[in-house]
Amino acid sequence: MITAEAKPDAAVVRDALGVGIAVGLSGFAFGVTSAGSGLSLLQTCALSLLVFTGASQFALVGALAAGGNPYTAAAGAFFLGVRNSFYGLRLSQLLALPRAVRPFAAQWVIDETTAVTLPQPTRRAARIGFTVTGLTLYVLWNLTTLVGALGAEALGDTDAWGLDAASPAVFLALLAPMLKTTTERVTGALAVLLVLGLLPVLPAGVPVLVAALAAPVVLFMRGRGKGPGAPEAKNSSTTTSKDGR
Repeated sequence: MITAEAKPDAAVVRDALGVGIAVGLSGFAFGVTSAGSGLSLLQTCALSLLVFTGASQFALVGALAAGGNPYTAAAGAFFLGVRNSFYGLRLSQLLALPRAVRPFAAQWVIDETTAVTLPQPTRRAARIGFTVTGLTLYVLWNLTTLVGALGAEALGDTDAWGLDAASPAVFLALLAPMLKTTTERVTGALAVLLVLGLLPVLPAGVPVLVAALAAPVVLFMRGRGKGPGAPEAKNSSTTTSKDGR
């Protein structure tokens, strides 16, 4: 149970709206990218309505645009989306929503709602933050996806506009603020290096799957005391006790 000083509802709503609006507008980039990769208007909108997790959506259409196998692209998107299940484990305890509401709330368990909900000092504030962020982001993301997909037809060749760079740019913008520790930053950097190094030699979509190995590699090195964030070895010359042992 959360026990802390209450936070004004208006402040929670303001923070939630800020995140929801800022990220929701990037649905336009997804709509354009998806349409440019060959997906129809219906398929593009269905992805935003039913999948509703930006990183997975961008990974899917990005792999398809590069000529990747649909199954490989879907696998990469799936593994990126798995993280939301771990968010759900924490949020379910924090929000303690009625059972009837949980299946609907699960659709909104994403990076942004988690980031707004977890820091809240009370359950009431957490519920407000989750609801306002989720609702704002869901509505805007789907509206801007529709506008982007329709606009892609007017733009013509999206590659000529350089909009193929929109998906990785948006994804990095969402990811960068979450990399707070040295371990997280090194993991992210290693994943990027793996993707860039393997792009010329592996089919589209596969490098993203291989990049997932960055996390266990960094954690393994950290456990051996050689990686980022590992505890420093004590200097034996400075740990001698007073009695000489």
